[in-house]
Amino acid sequence: MIQPGFFDLQDRLHKIDKNGDPLTKINETVNWDMFRPALEKARDKGRQSTVGPKGYDVILLFKILILQSLYNLSDDATEFQILDRHSFGRFLDLHLSQKVPDATTIWRFREDLIKAGIVEHLFATFDAYLHDHGFMAMKGQIVDASIVNVPKQRNSREENARIKAGDIPTDWSENKRRQKDVDAHWTKKNGKHFYGYKNHISVDVKHKLIRSYAVTDAARHDSKVFEQLFSDNTSKAVWADSAYRSAERLERLAKDGFREHIQRKGNRNHPLTAREQEGNRTRSKIRSRVEHIFGVQAQRAGNLLVRTIGIARARAKIGLRNLAYNIDRMGMLLAAHR
Repeated sequence: MIQPGFFDLQDRLHKIDKNGDPLTKINETVNWDMFRPALEKARDKGRQSTVGPKGYDVILLFKILILQSLYNLSDDATEFQILDRHSFGRFLDLHLSQKVPDATTIWRFREDLIKAGIVEHLFATFDAYLHDHGFMAMKGQIVDASIVNVPKQRNSREENARIKAGDIPTDWSENKRRQKDVDAHWTKKNGKHFYGYKNHISVDVKHKLIRSYAVTDAARHDSKVFEQLFSDNTSKAVWADSAYRSAERLERLAKDGFREHIQRKGNRNHPLTAREQEGNRTRSKIRSRVEHIFGVQAQRAGNLLVRTIGIARARAKIGLRNLAYNIDRMGMLLAAHR
C-alpha cells in the first residue's frame, strides 16, 4: 500500500481551493479571537470544577459549532465529517495526527453556551465586527420569518391539548419528560402542517446580512415580534409581507418616522386594484432578498431541522445558524470585492 505524503495532501487541498472552498474565505475574513472572552467565561460557568485541564481550545470548539450550523449536522455527523473531510480539518487547523473532539465534547460545549445564555451576545459581537469593517446596515430593512422544524412528538390529542394549555401531563415519567418538547407548537402554512419554531429576522437591504433575530414557537404570528426586530439602519424604510399589515401598525410606523413598504392584501369583497398589484410587484423586488437568506440556509443545510428539546436549545441552535450565515456572507462579500 502506498502511504500518502505531505505533498499529496497539499495537492488535494489546492484542488479544493481551485473549485472554491467557502471555508477558506471565512478563515481569511474572521478574527476568531473576538469571541474568546465570552466563550472562556461561558465554559468556566459550565464546568463543575475548576480542577484539572480545560481540554480543547474554545475557539476550536466554537468553529466546530459554526461548521455544524452551516451544514446542519448532528453532533455525531459533525465528528465524522471532521475526521473525513480535509476542508473541515484545515478550517479547524487540525492536522491528521491531532485528536478530534468527539460528539459528547461538542454537545457539552454547546450546553455551556446555552446555560450561559451568550449566543445573542456572540451574534452582537460579530455584528459590531461587521460595522467596523464597513458593513453598516444600509438602505432599510426587511422583516420576515421562516419555520424551523423539530422532530414530531407522538402525543395523543388529549396530551397535545394539555400541553397547548401549559399543563404538562403529570403521569409522564422523568425520562419521558426529557424527550418531549413542550415548547414547540404546530402551525399551518400554505395548506401544510409544521411542528417546531420560527426564526424571525431583520435583514439590511444593502448587504443582505441578518441584523437581529428572535425565536418563537411556530404558532406565534409573525406580526407579534415585528417591532422588536428593528435594528439601526441608515434608512427608515421597512419591507415586509402582508402578514404584518394592519391599520394600527401603519399608523405607528408613520408616527415613528418609518417609510413602510408592506405588501397590500385583498379579499373577496375588496380585491386589489391594478395599481395595488403593481405596487406589490415593485415591493417584492426588494422584499424577496430575505428569501435568499432562508434559501441559502436550506440549500447548504438541507432540511431545516433542529435536533433539540426545548426553546432554550432551539434559540441557541437557530441563533448559531444565523451567526454562521453572517460569517459566511461576509466572506462572500469580501471575496466579491477583490
